[in-house]
Amino acid sequence: MRRIAKILNLHQDTVRRKVEFLSFKSKRKQEKLLKKMHKKVSHLQIDDLITIEHTKLKPVSISVAVDVNSRIILGAEVSQIAAFGHLSEISKRKYGPRKSELKEGLTRLFENISSCVQKDSLIESDEHKMYPVFINQFLSTCEHKQYKGGKGCVAGQGELKKLGHDPLFIINHTMAMLRANINRLIRKTWCTTKKLEMLKKHLDIFIWYYNSEILSRVGPD
Repeated sequence: MRRIAKILNLHQDTVRRKVEFLSFKSKRKQEKLLKKMHKKVSHLQIDDLITIEHTKLKPVSISVAVDVNSRIILGAEVSQIAAFGHLSEISKRKYGPRKSELKEGLTRLFENISSCVQKDSLIESDEHKMYPVFINQFLSTCEHKQYKGGKGCVAGQGELKKLGHDPLFIINHTMAMLRANINRLIRKTWCTTKKLEMLKKHLDIFIWYYNSEILSRVGPD
């Protein structure tokens, strides 16, 4: 936003207000799209993209659901999560305990998309342990298949996998598009998220642009 303000010779607050306005409009349009898709989704994939809030010691998870047939992004929810791996203890020492809000994020995601999904639909995901819980709660009549994740390849910001056949290619390609088109999600970037609410607004804008513009040009295949 600072760079936009500098290039266009605007005050940064003007850019921020415009982002908030476009986010509001995009979110409303996305809600209308989901209403039109009522009980039309028969095959979807879900996954979580990991990014950061200012520092790697404050990780963030973006839960995403995609309609496999149309490749439309059905929804994306942002949740702070606790640091993991070798950064866990360092994060606790520097910032104290960090609450994981992934359950709340997945609840919002499934509440938003459940009305679009047909009974007996196929839901595919990786082996994330929380997905079966929410699928049983919100989409209990659907079939759920989980696949073991693969190593990321150089292309697609590490989201595309080194597999002869990737059963989760649609959602992985969508995650790669998010990283490639949203600067704050690019790996090894100076542009990092400072406020989670602004990350969500940025996602809202891109999702509507992706669904209405990019997919209309390339088609579902």
